[in-house]
Amino acid sequence: MEEGNKKAADKHERVWRLKRCNIHMLLISVIMLIALCGCLLVRIRGLNGTIEKLVVQVEQLSRLAQEQQARLEQLTEELLAAEKGTGTSGSGEGSGQDMGQEGDRKDEIQETAAQVGASHKVYLTFDDGPSTHTQEILDILDDYGIKATFFVVGKEGEIVEESLKRIVEEGHTLGMHSGSHKYAELYASVDSFAEDFKKQQDYLYEITGVRCTLYRFPGGSANSVSESDMVEFARYLDKQGVRFFDWNISSGDGGSVLLPVETIVENCTENIPKYGTSVILMHDSAMKTTTLDALPTIIETIMKMEDTEILPITDETKLVQQIKWQEQEQNGERTSLE
Repeated sequence: MEEGNKKAADKHERVWRLKRCNIHMLLISVIMLIALCGCLLVRIRGLNGTIEKLVVQVEQLSRLAQEQQARLEQLTEELLAAEKGTGTSGSGEGSGQDMGQEGDRKDEIQETAAQVGASHKVYLTFDDGPSTHTQEILDILDDYGIKATFFVVGKEGEIVEESLKRIVEEGHTLGMHSGSHKYAELYASVDSFAEDFKKQQDYLYEITGVRCTLYRFPGGSANSVSESDMVEFARYLDKQGVRFFDWNISSGDGGSVLLPVETIVENCTENIPKYGTSVILMHDSAMKTTTLDALPTIIETIMKMEDTEILPITDETKLVQQIKWQEQEQNGERTSLE
C-alpha cells in the first residue's frame, strides 16, 4: 500500500515537473516572440521612413521631368518656327538683317534649351565645420541625393581630414570661412587677412587636392565687428580669383540659444518663394544639434515646393552679397576718370 502511494506521489511529481518545464519553455517562447516582433516593428518603421524619402524624390523628379519636357517642346516649336522664317526670307539688305535676327533667336532658344531648370534655386550652406556632426550631415544629404556647400574653418586632425575629403569626393562644394575665425586678427589689415587666407587655401589643397575659389566672411561681408572697410577684403579676394557669398536666408542657429527644430525649419523655408536664388545659412557645429535634427524636414519641405531645386554653389551661381563693393569700385573708377 505504501509502495503504491509512493509510486503515485513520484508520478505526480514528475508530471508537475514536466508541466513546470513546459510552462517555462512557453514563457521563454512568448518573450522571444515579443522581442522578435519589437525588432521587426523597428525595422519596418525604418523602412517606411526610407520609402517615404524615396517617394518624395520620385515625385520631385517626375514633376521636374514634366516641366522640362513641356519647356523643351515649346522651345522646339519656336526653333522650328525660326527656321521656317529663315527659309522664306527674301533677298536684299532687309532680308539679311532678318536672317541675322532669326539666327540670333535660334542661338538664344538653343542656349535656353540647354539650361532648362527650376526657377527657384536653393543652396544649403554650412559654416564653421568640419565638426562631429559633419559625417551625419553628409549621410542625410546622401540619403536624399542632395549636394550642399560647406564653408569650413582652419581645423586639423584625422577626423577633420576625413570629413574634408568626403565633402569633395561626394560632389559637394568646399569653400573657405577663414582659418582662425578670430575677427580681431582676421580683419586687422589686408595683410593679416591675406596671410590667413593663403594658409587655409594651401591647407585645403594639400588635404583634398582642390584649390578653393569660394569664400564666406566670418560674420558676413556686412558685419559690424570689422574696423577695416570690408571692401578692401572683397577687392583682395577678387584679385585672387575668388568669389565670396553671403546669404539671404538664415536659419537663426548662429546664436548661443539652441533653437527648436520647428523654428529652424520655418526660418529656412518660409521665404524661399521670394527669391530666384536662395542661399540658406546654417552651421555645422557640435553644439547645433537641432540644426542636424531639422535638416531632413528642411530638405523634404523644399523638395515639395513647385519649380524649386536644391544645388551646390558653383561658378555659375548668381552672387548673393550683402555689400555692393563692385558698384563702389565702378563709382571710384568713374570719379578718377572725371
